Amino acid sequence: MGATVTATLAGWFPHRVLAGGRNPDRARGPAGVHAAGVRIDVTDPDHLRRTLTGLRDVAAVVLCVEPPDDSVARVCFEQGVHLVDVGATPRLLDATAALAPVATATGATGVLSVGVAPGLTNLLARRAHEDVGGAERIDLTVLLGAGEAHGADAVRWTVENLPHPTTAAPLRVTLPGHGTRTAHPFPFSDQHTLPHTLGAGLVTTRLCLDSAPLTATLFGLRRAARSPLVRRALTASFRRIHLGADGFALRADAHRGGRHAAYALTGRAQGRVTALVAAHVTRELLTGSLPAGVHHIEQLPALAGLPERLADHGVVLHDRLPGPV
Repeated sequence: MGATVTATLAGWFPHRVLAGGRNPDRARGPAGVHAAGVRIDVTDPDHLRRTLTGLRDVAAVVLCVEPPDDSVARVCFEQGVHLVDVGATPRLLDATAALAPVATATGATGVLSVGVAPGLTNLLARRAHEDVGGAERIDLTVLLGAGEAHGADAVRWTVENLPHPTTAAPLRVTLPGHGTRTAHPFPFSDQHTLPHTLGAGLVTTRLCLDSAPLTATLFGLRRAARSPLVRRALTASFRRIHLGADGFALRADAHRGGRHAAYALTGRAQGRVTALVAAHVTRELLTGSLPAGVHHIEQLPALAGLPERLADHGVVLHDRLPGPV
């Protein structure tokens, strides 16, 4: 993800992009990116503060990994540095959002819920929500390609959240290019955020894989995944198993009384598209068009057209969809 972010930004802002990571020798990018990387460890905020002070002219930080707490965001905001955060844990998103007064005081902007889910799901939800005049219920569906080589952190995050308790039921839903699938409730952060940012009613996000047998296996093990030993075994297995392709699909259904509106997005390589969303948000930040403070992606009108902007990367927007089965 970091490589795609740096390469995309370097195409727009040549020689203004600096790659960072725990190992600076590995934190190097393609043409247009500074040859030497910089050491940045999200578990060491004091070192990050010294690094930003030494570099002086850093305008924005794109956080492509999830830190343990809000320290990285606080350091950035205190120094007037913008932040684009691809994190997806509600606890961390809430902690960063609470730093809005710090960001506003220094003129910094933080953008949260950046990526595919959360991110593009939030933007689809806002469209559907507005179409029905304020949704009483929003159903979000995420289909991920089991054949994509997802990163270790992504696989681990998915397995760790598998046994998360839920009272919602699975849903049969039609996804463009993938037919009708059974999607299961899953604790993506968009359903935690949208009731507050949109004023929507009940929001539920559900997950399925492009491989129906693998989906059934994964959610059939939900109860067993309460065991740490089972979760470790599942994580190792899912990193090796690639039964599907790399396509993904997103869908947002909004309901109010008898009114219904739905939008969907389809594309390939969810990790790559997450990085492209982060790069587009960063470009918007660097043009100075986003207000200071901390905002989730759906709260910023300047980013509402992101689904259309991704068309050149194979992302297709679908509307006028039938309701859930």
